[in-house]
Amino acid sequence: MPSSVATRPPVSFVILISAAAAMGGFLFGFDTAVINGAVIALQKTFQAGSWGIGLSVSLALLGSAAGAFFAGSIATRLGRATRMVVAATLFLVSAIGSGIPFSLWDFIFWRAFGGFAIGMASVIAPAYIAEVAPAHLRGRLGSLQQLAIVVGIFVSLLNNYVLARAAGTAEAPLWFGLAAWRWMFWSAIPAAALYGIGALLIPESPRHLIATGRVNEARAVLEKIVGAAAQAKVQEIQRTVQQETPPSVGALRHRWGLLPIVWLGIGLSLFQQFVGINVIFYYGSTLWRAVGFSEEHALWVTVITGGTNIVTTLVALVCVDRFGRKPLLLVGSVGMAATLGALALIFGGAALDAAGRPVLAERAGMAALVAANLYVFCFGFSWGPVVWVMLGEMFNNRIRATALAVAAAAQWMANFLVSTTFPPLVAALGLEVVYGAYTAAAALSFFFVLFLIQETKGRELEDID
Repeated sequence: MPSSVATRPPVSFVILISAAAAMGGFLFGFDTAVINGAVIALQKTFQAGSWGIGLSVSLALLGSAAGAFFAGSIATRLGRATRMVVAATLFLVSAIGSGIPFSLWDFIFWRAFGGFAIGMASVIAPAYIAEVAPAHLRGRLGSLQQLAIVVGIFVSLLNNYVLARAAGTAEAPLWFGLAAWRWMFWSAIPAAALYGIGALLIPESPRHLIATGRVNEARAVLEKIVGAAAQAKVQEIQRTVQQETPPSVGALRHRWGLLPIVWLGIGLSLFQQFVGINVIFYYGSTLWRAVGFSEEHALWVTVITGGTNIVTTLVALVCVDRFGRKPLLLVGSVGMAATLGALALIFGGAALDAAGRPVLAERAGMAALVAANLYVFCFGFSWGPVVWVMLGEMFNNRIRATALAVAAAAQWMANFLVSTTFPPLVAALGLEVVYGAYTAAAALSFFFVLFLIQETKGRELEDID
């Protein structure tokens, strides 16, 4: 009779390899948020207008969309772990290049280059974790991706604050006479190297190993995850693999254009972005400075927001397998609609300065700060982590890699749309109208989940059809 250890192996192994995969999420968060502290410095350095700044922030997201879209086919050929090594290399090169631009356009090139890596990482981690995690842990381990993202965001925002304060401003020289904003981007280099090393050490996904005929290797990995049930799990995966066809976008086609489940995944991705969450993390310091905060205080507010995001993601880790995915999404939608609506009202009631820009009085500024952090709280325990968990487990094995890639690409395209339009829309319509639109998206997301999304809590991936 097998020992209890063999029957129920410790969860430390699967936690370790899931955490290594989620390191891509850390770089994802760091790389997307680092621009927050550099926006005004870039504008001054390269004499850029609102559209130029909007593009410098958001064109990297087109690279992310491309990386996410092609990630499925790359993963099928190279495997999940190998693709992490590729993504880590791209992150490293982008971090170096983003700190040495001579114009806004070569800066945009390096950011788009790194965006491709972000897109790859955004797809590979949830797919890998979903394929190695036992069903009863899959929600919590899948949430590690979002936890890593928000930790990366927090570290990036804190790093921006420290560097800008040390130099005086982000555009002022720091070490070796180089501006602080350049060091903000170079700070990602150690994390990119660590991600690459971790990717070299973790095992390949058992499903990929079985699909490529490496059954003994898959069994060895599964013995460390499910113990004595490894052989039965191998046979279960083999049955699903035998029914699979090579993944392609063609496998997703349907009389409605795409399979209904793929449209639902795209819908989750779109709503996650249309509530405007990344405006907070890309333009947060600019937003708070626009309503009267100093640069130092604006950067510190973004650090507080990043910390709030971490705390709420920890809440999601505790709740996602206990209460399920759908209830968290519904509660989050209600909370986001309420807090975004409050922000729209506060900005709408602000006094205007001589240039026609809103300026918040002390009490209104505090109310806006509280509402913004409550909004991040509501997003952080729901739509932030849960969408990534669901995208990793809502598709069956036959289409998972391709469908997840399509849904993630849609998410990056939506992110691009929201991020590009924010500066010109605010200039043309005002903060209150823009935040009113985000409020409407949050309200619609409630009904989308209520009527169309099915719970995936506790279901084995082989049982999803």
